Amino acid sequence: MTIKEAILKSLDEINDLTTYMDVYNHIVKNNYYDFGTAKTPASTISALLGDFIRNGDTRVKRIKQEGGTYAYYLTKNEQNIGIDILSGETETKTTKITKATKTKTFEERDLHKLLSSYLKNSGTYSKTIFHEQSNGKDNNQIWTHPDMVGIKFLNLQTKASQNFLKSINRVDTFKLSSYELKREINSDSELKKAFFQAVSNSSWANYGYLVAFEFSDSLNEEMARLNQSFGIGIIELNANPYQSKVLFPAVYRDLDFKTIDKLCKMNKEFEKFIEQTEKLMTASEKYVSGAEKELDEFCDSYFANDTEVENYCREKHIPTNEE
Repeated sequence: MTIKEAILKSLDEINDLTTYMDVYNHIVKNNYYDFGTAKTPASTISALLGDFIRNGDTRVKRIKQEGGTYAYYLTKNEQNIGIDILSGETETKTTKITKATKTKTFEERDLHKLLSSYLKNSGTYSKTIFHEQSNGKDNNQIWTHPDMVGIKFLNLQTKASQNFLKSINRVDTFKLSSYELKREINSDSELKKAFFQAVSNSSWANYGYLVAFEFSDSLNEEMARLNQSFGIGIIELNANPYQSKVLFPAVYRDLDFKTIDKLCKMNKEFEKFIEQTEKLMTASEKYVSGAEKELDEFCDSYFANDTEVENYCREKHIPTNEE
């Protein structure tokens, strides 16, 4: 594995707030990476952990400790570490990254795996919904349901709080999201068309998002206005999916069950997504892990490590920041 993969694997296994020296020692102890004749390998680990933050990689967060040092942890392990421990100020960077000039093109659906990996890192299960597989002969089905759907479950740590929340309102234990994907949006007319497609396709969900690999800088003001008026969030996708960022957050809405029912009738994949979600929500404690695994296998695949990301982008001609 690469040195970055060794760092991520070590953070995952430590599963707690940790220092760069602890990460370094864990890597050496488990022989995850051969530092060879490097004179200051621990300093290299410290620098690379800092790079995760500076580059806006959402997989890693850090908290400033007394004395000016930092403690690091994986975002996906945040619930395991505990809210009281994380009462300090966590730090992630959202510096805008300029993408390289494109040479060869890629398909819009090549971006789905990037988005699914970004969402999975935040605990969201996502599934591509192919409109061409829907029933009926409506040529405007592309405006009826989204490119991808996602669900995120509220991860409460104690059984008492879980049972209490479920007894109040089971709907509050999860949030459903809708995603409309585009390769690039360069003009005001392109933005409005894509934005209102996202509005139309997400009327059923708690949150609706417009996602694109590239937005023209000249559209920032109009994106802000549309977001404020209609509540649709906007995500800029990156070739390194973990450096993707939410430019404008989505506004919460109640679920529209009539539209959900309509979509279930139209599209079998959407219907199965809802079925798998319900199965996990209602599973007894004994069967939760099995239901979760079943949902994960049904949903879109995601990258296991950075090497897979790099190879995929190279194969699909998706421009990266290094190119």
